[in-house]
Order: sequence, then C-alpha cells, then structure tokens
Amino acid sequence: MTTKSAAAAARATVYGYPRQGRNRELKKAVEGYWKGRVTADALRATAAELRRTNWLRLADAGIDEVPTGDFSYYDHVLDSTVMVGAIPERHRSAVTRNALDGYFAMARGTQEVAPLEMTKWFDTNYHYLVPELGPDTAFTADSAKQVGELKEALALGLTARPVLVGPVTYLLLAKPAPGVPADFDPLTLLDRLLPVYAEVLADLRAAGAEWVQLDEPALVQDRTAAELNAAERAYRDLGGLADRPKLLVASYFDRLGEALPMLAKAPVDGLALDFTGAAAANLDTLASVGGLPGKRLVAGVVNGRNVWVNDLAASLSTLGTLLGLADRVDVSASCSLLHVPLDTAAERDIEPQILRWLAFAEQKTAEVVTLTRGLARGTDAIAADLAANRADLASRTRSPVTRDPAVRARASAVTETDARRSQPYAERAAAQRAHLGLPVLPTTTIGSFPQTGQLRAARADLRAGRIDTAGYEERIRAEIQEIISFQEKTGIDVLVHGEPERNDMVQYFAEQLTGYLATRHGWVQSYGTRYVRPPILAGDISRPEPMTVRWITYAQSLTSRPVKGMLTGPVTMLAWSFVRDDQPLGDTARQVALALRDEVNDLEAAGTSVIQVDEPALRETLPLRGADRAGYLDWATEAFRLTTSGVRPDTQVHTHMCYAEFGDIVQAIDDLDADVISLEAARSHMQVARELAAHGYPREAGPGVYDIHSPRVPSTDEAAELLRTGLRAIPAERLWVNPDCGLKTRAWPETRASLEHLVAAARTIRDELSRS
Repeated sequence: MTTKSAAAAARATVYGYPRQGRNRELKKAVEGYWKGRVTADALRATAAELRRTNWLRLADAGIDEVPTGDFSYYDHVLDSTVMVGAIPERHRSAVTRNALDGYFAMARGTQEVAPLEMTKWFDTNYHYLVPELGPDTAFTADSAKQVGELKEALALGLTARPVLVGPVTYLLLAKPAPGVPADFDPLTLLDRLLPVYAEVLADLRAAGAEWVQLDEPALVQDRTAAELNAAERAYRDLGGLADRPKLLVASYFDRLGEALPMLAKAPVDGLALDFTGAAAANLDTLASVGGLPGKRLVAGVVNGRNVWVNDLAASLSTLGTLLGLADRVDVSASCSLLHVPLDTAAERDIEPQILRWLAFAEQKTAEVVTLTRGLARGTDAIAADLAANRADLASRTRSPVTRDPAVRARASAVTETDARRSQPYAERAAAQRAHLGLPVLPTTTIGSFPQTGQLRAARADLRAGRIDTAGYEERIRAEIQEIISFQEKTGIDVLVHGEPERNDMVQYFAEQLTGYLATRHGWVQSYGTRYVRPPILAGDISRPEPMTVRWITYAQSLTSRPVKGMLTGPVTMLAWSFVRDDQPLGDTARQVALALRDEVNDLEAAGTSVIQVDEPALRETLPLRGADRAGYLDWATEAFRLTTSGVRPDTQVHTHMCYAEFGDIVQAIDDLDADVISLEAARSHMQVARELAAHGYPREAGPGVYDIHSPRVPSTDEAAELLRTGLRAIPAERLWVNPDCGLKTRAWPETRASLEHLVAAARTIRDELSRS
C-alpha cells in the first residue's frame, strides 16, 4: 500500500471511554443496587443505556470503530478474572448463587469473605482488583460479557472492536493466592491460560468481531528475557490460531522498548502504540525495526491521561512520519479515555478562554477525528482547526495565569539545607516520646471520618444559598465535636478532626492555592463507584492564607489528646491533579512544597504537635521504566522534606501511603525522613511490614489492620492477629495501630464497630506484651 493510500484509508478510533455517564448514573445505580433500592434488571438496563449512549456519541463525533468490552460495573481487570474463570475459592459459592452479587463480593468483600486485593493500575490513580492465582488454578472461558456487548454495538449498525486485557499483562498483574508460596510466578500459567483466550477470541469472531484488541501495557515496563519470551510465545500461539479475528496488540503509558521488535515480528495483524510523552520514543524504535509492513498501526497521538489541548500540527507531523512505517495508520488517543473527565462544556465556572486550553474525553475524541481528517485529506481540510489550535496554545503560553515571578524566584532560592530536619531521627524520636507521652502501640486513624449525607447536603445548601457561611460552619463545628468525642470514648490515642469541611483531599487544598483550576463536573473513576474531580494545575503555585489551621486548632481545643494536622503532600497534589505539561514536574512539585511548608509551619505555631502529610501517590507516580526512576525519586523526596523540614524536633511528622506496591521504593520511603509512616497492609496480610523490615527501616510505622475499602467489619481477633504478624517485622516500640486509609467512604455504624475492635486489639496485644 502506498503512503498516499494509507493516509486516505486512515480511520479514527479510541481504546475506551468514561463509564459513569454525564451525571454519574452508573455510580448511582450500582450503589442503589448494593442498598437494595435498585433491582438487578434496573442496574443492567442503566448500564446498557450508558453503553449505547457512549457508542452513539462516539459514532456521531466521527469515530469509525468503537471499542466494546471496556465498560465495567466495577473494574475491567475483575471482568477479565470472570472471563477466564479465575474465581478465588472463597468467592465461588457466592458467584454460583448469584453471579452479580458474587462479582461485587470479589470487589468489596462481605462480612464472611475478604475481597480481592486492590492496587493502582500502573502509574495512574485508577485502582484494579488483583487476580489471585496458584499452581492449582483452572481457567475456564466465560465470554458472555464480551460477546453480549459486541452484539449490542453491532445491532446499532456500528463497526466495533472488543478490547480485552491481554493474557501476559493479566498474569503479570496477578499475585499468588492466599496460602500459595510467595515465590509462585503466575506467568507459569500462561500455557494453561492461552487456550481460554483462544476460546474467547473464537466466540467473538463468531459474534461478528473483525478485530479484537488485546491490551498489554505491562510490556512497557522493564521485563526480563523470560517475560519477553513468554509474550513472544503467547502471540505466536494466538496469532497462529485458525479460528480467530484479526488481532491488535495495544500498549500505552510509556515506551515499549525491547518488547516492540518482538511484537512487530509477531504473527498479529496490528499494533496500537502510544506516541505521547516518554512513549514518543516508540517512533524511533519502530523505525529502527523497519516499521510494520503488512500490518495496521493505531497511533496514539492524543494524550489520553491529561486534559490539555493537543498540538495538532505536531501530532500531524508524527502521523506523517508514521505513514511510511505501516500499511495502514489509524488515529487514536494514547490510552483509554477512562482517565479524563467527560466534557468541558459542563464547566461553567472556568473562564471561556482558559477552557479552550482544555480537552476532556469529548474534546479528545474530536481531536482524534480532526487529525484523522487531516491525515486523510491534507492540512487544507483542517486549516481552520489548525489556526484555532495555534491561537489556543499561544494564549496559554502568554497568560499571566501560568507564570508568577515571585513564586519562581522563591523556588529558585531553595538550598539543600532547606530540605533537611534540624536533628537526626533518633534525637527527634526521643524528644517526641517525651513531648507526646504515648503508650506502646499507639492508636490513630488516617484522617477522614465518614462524609455523611448531612455533610454533603450542608455543602450543597451553602452553594445554593439556602444557608449562609455562619450556618454551614456551625454544622462543621458540631461534626468535629462528635468526631472528637467518639475518638476519646473509644480510646484512640492520637486523634483527627475528621475533615468534615473537606470535599476531597486534593481538591480542598487546590481551591485555596493560586495556580489551580477546579471543575464542577470533571469526575474521573478512581475505583468502583468512587469518583473524584481532579483539579487542574494550570499555573505557578502559592498559598495566599492558612488553609487548615482554624479547624485543627478548634478540634485541639476540645481535647487534651494530640490532634493531628492533616495535609496532602506535594507529590500527591500533582499526581491526583491534571498537572501542567509546560515545565518539569520537579519544578512544579517544589512550588507546591513551598506553599505547604508555610501551612506546616503555621500549624506548629498554633500548637499542633503531630502533623501528617499524606503521600499515597508516591509509588503510583513512579516511572514505569527503571532508568527514569532515580530522577523522579530525587525531586519527589526532596519536595516532601521541603514541606516538613521547618518544624521543631519534638513535632512529630507523619506520612501515609496506600494501595500500591511499596517494595521497590522502601529506600525512597526512608529518604522522606518522616517520623511515622502509615501504610495499607490489611488486604496484603502485612506484606509491607516485612518489606520495611527487610530494608532495615529505622522509624515508626503503622501497617493498617482494617481494610476500609470493604464494608465488612474486622473482628478484634482478626485485627489482633494482623498486629501479631506486624510485630514479627516491626518492634512494638515502633509499631502503630491504624486503619489502611481514611474513613470518608464508610458509614458510621461500620466505622464505630471497626475502630472499637481496632482499639480492643491494640489493648489485647499490649497485655500480651506486658506478660511476655
């Protein structure tokens, strides 16, 4: 095929689309089902209508080939677990009784059975349910969901491409099941899994699929020769099937590197590659291996993870180069649009000119269609679009919103000493023990308490003018009083004020810092039915006035026990925002750190003795390639220390991390120089405690004993057993007792019972220690 005909044949497509609906209809339907207010049939009907709406919206926008199978009630990796029949033994009876309830039991757990472990999807803030596999795992094909959704799209007269998690990535994401030796490698199950994928592919072909996309993002990470050989074998076998649709193997989030030559030679029909950010290196690698002669290339040139408008001229240049490297070049976003909000048109509070700098899922879809038209027909066909795009890019560059000379001067003046505590940890620890007077195994919580319907209603009433600021603040004071009273009665040692005034741990601060934009409807799925509105970090950052001091000081006035000051750390402020792409991340992190440093110092000056700076995203934001990690960790740990290093030795600095794999960043955790760290550990059975011990971590730690992402209430005995496991790794004088994460999403009845059991477990273990 000639270059000219390849361009003329170009088609527009995307890998996936936001699931929730314009008004989060899916969230409401699923949570209604959990509460018994929505029937299973009504939930399925809502889901079917959302899928139909998405496909027709994509088709109307000009997308030539819509994705199917990307929709999920909870998580697409969990859907893959169902598809291959890898149901954990403890969930099988629930799935047999009622498939939908069993599905949610795997996601959330029940009072009788624990859920699957949850962790971050590569370096995003999306969470997936970790498959549990062992040498006895027997896979069986269940393609009902994938076939059913394909048929729905085909019935609308659309060209559709099913999207599945690829077999290699599925196994690389998995962990040994409970009771299976920790050194078991799920990838050894590949030969057992491939026939199941072959059966699913045959079912999809029989249902009308011309193409099927197999997502293999795990191949953009550093992989061993054995792992790459396994991937080569997988696609040699799947590509060699006689009864199969055409196969499109997709990767995203980074460059493929050494996996790209292998996939280019595999007997598959096309590759879908990311060409944004660090993944732009895929272009040179693709050229070095001679391109994809005889194959389809889907070029991800629109960034699917950030919200800034595409540089159309630059993307067209990339596409033009790619035309010489494949027989057919189609245009797409770099990954599923699941990771961005739905539509900028819903944002009425952002200045129109600034809004033109932004592209959510609908706008990114339009960019893909525009680029496809430009590729197929030439730049004259999109001349007006290119001119408007140049104007928008120039407007952003020139805007005073993006640059503040005073902020830049302060950041440039930072020295190495500014990011170091005045005394080493051992001396600080002695001062803090004397100052705080805490018992062995001190109990605390992570920060937030349940955000009740009454609290959300109060915020809505304030926005709508139904109550004034004084009335709203009276409700907040009453909530803080109740939270402090409950913690005192329960016997918790270090209290929190519960954060009733906060809408979100990042958004709350972003709304009070210069340089940030807030959205009203920019919802993005974090996990299950948990949706967040990431703020948009558009310009230089500063703190005009204190953000938390007033409420922390009020809470402290209600008790003689220490109340933690609660802040979100600089790395998490970046990771859980849509961050600016016009300067290095480290520069932005330093600006945020300096703003937070002012808040930390003001909290201490107001009498706060314990200050927690949460960094749950430190591991999440770790680059996928090892070669890129040292530079990231240098600026990330410096930003945390810059935030916290200005306090006295007897002020105790905490940090918190959750729902990620921490083993490969233990040194970075050490480099934060926090006095206490709390981490998720309940679902992983204290794995992180063992990792800290193996590293020789010298500070205090609180591996969680209460999984807050499940509605089940852990018993006192269960929490005590986890503490005993923790004590085998961390000595009692350095071990804290706390939940995995904040309690914002939980209800009060389960929170009360769980924390009472947590405190009782700590007392039980204290008694055991005193007798030993």
